[in-house]
Amino acid sequence: MSFRSLSRCRRAAAAATSASNFASTSSSCAHALHARGYATPVSVNGFRQLKPTIYGQPLAPSHSHIVNPQETTPGIPQKEYDRRRRELVERLPDDSIVVCVAGQVKYMSGREYYKFRQSSDFWYLTGFEEPGAAVIIEKKPSTPRGYRMTIFSSGTDSAKAKWDGARTSPEHVVKHFGADEAEPLLAFPTALKSLAPLASKIYLDIPTTYKRARAYSPRSLLKCLAPSGGESRGEYDSLVDSLSSSKRRPLSPEIGRLRSIKSKAEQAVMRQAADISARAHNKTMRFTDPGVSEHAVAAHFEYLCAREGSQRPAYVPVVASGPNSLIIHYTSNNQLIADGEMVLLDAGCEYNGYASDITRTYPANGSFTPEQATLYNALLTVQKHLITLCTESSGMSVLQIHRESCTMLRKELERIGFSFPLGAGTLDTLYPHLVGHPVGIDLHESSHTERDAPLKAGMVVTIEPGVYVPPYSEFPKAFHNIGIRIEDEVLVGKDHPVILSANAPKEIADIEGSCQGLLGLTPF
Repeated sequence: MSFRSLSRCRRAAAAATSASNFASTSSSCAHALHARGYATPVSVNGFRQLKPTIYGQPLAPSHSHIVNPQETTPGIPQKEYDRRRRELVERLPDDSIVVCVAGQVKYMSGREYYKFRQSSDFWYLTGFEEPGAAVIIEKKPSTPRGYRMTIFSSGTDSAKAKWDGARTSPEHVVKHFGADEAEPLLAFPTALKSLAPLASKIYLDIPTTYKRARAYSPRSLLKCLAPSGGESRGEYDSLVDSLSSSKRRPLSPEIGRLRSIKSKAEQAVMRQAADISARAHNKTMRFTDPGVSEHAVAAHFEYLCAREGSQRPAYVPVVASGPNSLIIHYTSNNQLIADGEMVLLDAGCEYNGYASDITRTYPANGSFTPEQATLYNALLTVQKHLITLCTESSGMSVLQIHRESCTMLRKELERIGFSFPLGAGTLDTLYPHLVGHPVGIDLHESSHTERDAPLKAGMVVTIEPGVYVPPYSEFPKAFHNIGIRIEDEVLVGKDHPVILSANAPKEIADIEGSCQGLLGLTPF
């Protein structure tokens, strides 16, 4: 029987099962509870839950306090995932197929694994958060949606569920993730082998352009899905070779163009992520005191974010006190904070799939010295002006905004006593990084976004100029060993930008108020 014939049989069976057992959320839960008698409905504060859950991730029937009925993932409705897939296939030639593989569990040592995070592009297309999965999307203009989607997953396994928790059943993959059909992961090679000869183009999510990544190939894409014995090695090699033909095209650039513009739903989730991080910045300022260790400050920030629902830090936080702030990505966070030092805190959480990225620099003892305040205000003046340029109507790109940041920062530094006899090279010593980057599902959103492309409404970028003054004789001694960075997340508008991280204080009076508890804030 061909894969398509097999699929039709499975779809008919799935439809019959769905009609008889899954006509409503309540009957779906009842079926699952019958299959696994120890799953118990629990109501807490008016929210309905299933403990333990029968799904591989939070869904509305089991986590109504997190996911609304029309949502696939928190804050993102199922119809938005459908729109993403439709917009993707509309960009592709007829008879194209899209192949995307889920992320893999990563291990610290032996069998001790890290908390799983889904592959960003796979999550963007499906919302499916389990490892050991893949998706094939076929462009089908004649169908109501314009495409056909098959999700391949590990499915249910009662023995594994006893140790690691449930995985989503095929029936629920169709019901909750909008798949036309759900197949076991072992069927993925056969399905792809069946579809590849018929496809005009095969779009694969193989990162080949990121300069720090080692080269990938179709063989590395499929190695985690290679058959363990059901298919001969020759057949597997034949499948791999079929993906190496001239039909193959990179998928990441196509998805990257979609991800660069954030929908209203995405903007709302990103604002929530930024608000959580901003409140954590506020309270961490209050927590910090001379004598406290940098790692304690980092731990406090992460705790505050986790308490508000953050799933993980968006990145390793930078807690750089005093001269440590001259290191752009200082993440050792293992020294004590001295009285009179500034603390550069670059930290943000990931919340419901989206990263936040905020940097604030503040005095450890709660009060800026005159020299610290002078340098800080010079940088703040630059940063606030750059934010106003983050509009579509300005026609500016990130690269153009960076050039403007260099010009303006030079003027501000000259005003307070710096001189630049060597030209741009000396400014590069003080300000060695780009002014910002796109942010979204990834901290540094798609590498396929051109830095010299004009900003468009709906993009989210960081604006983060910095000044880092080493103890060199060519720079005013009063500013030696001071490093300052001020970073906000900015939603690009048609004519006006929106600062998503606005709740993190950055004016000197507000920072000192937060540090000293004058605004009624507590550390927790």
